[in-house]
Amino acid sequence: MKKIALGIMLALAAAGAHAKDWSTIRFGVDASYPPFESKNASGKLVGFDIDLGNEICHRLHAKCVWIENDFDGMIPALKARKFDGVLSSMSMTPKREEQIAFSSKLFNTPTRLVDKKGANLKPTAESLKGKSVGVEQGTIQETYAKTYWAPKGVNVVSYENQDLVYTDLISGRLDAALQDAVQADIGFLNTPRGKGFEFAGGNINDPKTLGDGAGIGLRKQDTDLKAKLDGAIAAMIKDGTYKKIEKKYFTFDVYGG
Repeated sequence: MKKIALGIMLALAAAGAHAKDWSTIRFGVDASYPPFESKNASGKLVGFDIDLGNEICHRLHAKCVWIENDFDGMIPALKARKFDGVLSSMSMTPKREEQIAFSSKLFNTPTRLVDKKGANLKPTAESLKGKSVGVEQGTIQETYAKTYWAPKGVNVVSYENQDLVYTDLISGRLDAALQDAVQADIGFLNTPRGKGFEFAGGNINDPKTLGDGAGIGLRKQDTDLKAKLDGAIAAMIKDGTYKKIEKKYFTFDVYGG
């Protein structure tokens, strides 16, 4: 009995040693997606997600640590405990929810195709057949394009980050690019790099692959962290702080219905 009791005590002690007080929260981020996350001229991380994350940490009296990671490796790195959450415009899709949990919604933005002005392409497999479309690895846009377009003759080309997609689009190696509409508008089309390009067609809707809004990706077992994050997000929305941060980057409601 003494051995059993001792074993229980040691197990409890080990559990206590590994319990998190969340005084530091590490967020994984892919800094190639302005205005959500990018680096300014001095190399500092900036963007809507960055501001939201820092405000959440402030409310939880926690230190925010940002860890850069390629987007397609976010979920494996999260599971390997490289960081505690993915705060990098990650859409909540059924496929991802099989592997990880999510915080409550941070925002909801559509997906759109971008092409060269005058190309007259449409976001359909028929229009894009034989064309090359660039996507960022690990994104919902890559999943959508490979699910619905690639089997019908569209050359879907995946890149490590969004900047590389735009580089090849500008050079002519790509005919079009598929990405978040807000990111494309503010982070590309309304910049000098995006001159000569435009949206091709309207918003693309497919809950199965594109999900229904973005949240913070979390390990399923970290239910205490999820509760803390959800509480902070709800408080930010309730007291108007979310709107104040939103207005720094957008002239419209990015939260969505």
